[in-house]
Amino acid sequence: MSSTSLLDAFAAPGPAPGHADRLHTFGQFVGSWDLEVTNIDRSGLERTVAGEWHFGWALAGRAVADVWICPRRTDEGASPGEHGMSLRFYDDGIAAWRSTWIGPGAGIVRPFLARDLGDRIVLDGHFDGADVRWSFSDVTGSTFRWHNEESTDGGETWRLVQHFAARRA
Repeated sequence: MSSTSLLDAFAAPGPAPGHADRLHTFGQFVGSWDLEVTNIDRSGLERTVAGEWHFGWALAGRAVADVWICPRRTDEGASPGEHGMSLRFYDDGIAAWRSTWIGPGAGIVRPFLARDLGDRIVLDGHFDGADVRWSFSDVTGSTFRWHNEESTDGGETWRLVQHFAARRA
């Protein structure tokens, strides 16, 4: 008999057969990561807090889901911060990833298209009059960097809004 748990129906033990190579772009992040999250306001003032990011296989191994929590949960499990979730899958029809980020605390839903560009993974979207670029870089088996940038002049200039330094937990 099949389990009736949402998590059992949503999570997968690995990539779907025949999909591992195609899903490697985000599949390489499956696991848990400790974060240093730096937020940068318009004046350039930086504030850094600890966060956590958890990636896993989802939807019968055809997608990668992740949950981002900042600030990180306490040792007792309390979670005073923002929670965000992305669901990502590779779309053969456009030769790119579709990725949707949901931030319920701020009431945000952001769809992106993502591609490997050289040694980076770049997610592009357009929200509230700004081009938004999220990128993963300097990826190793145990670390990576993530950047959130905005442009209000059609991509001529970009402002760094947030960056993460991630280390595998």
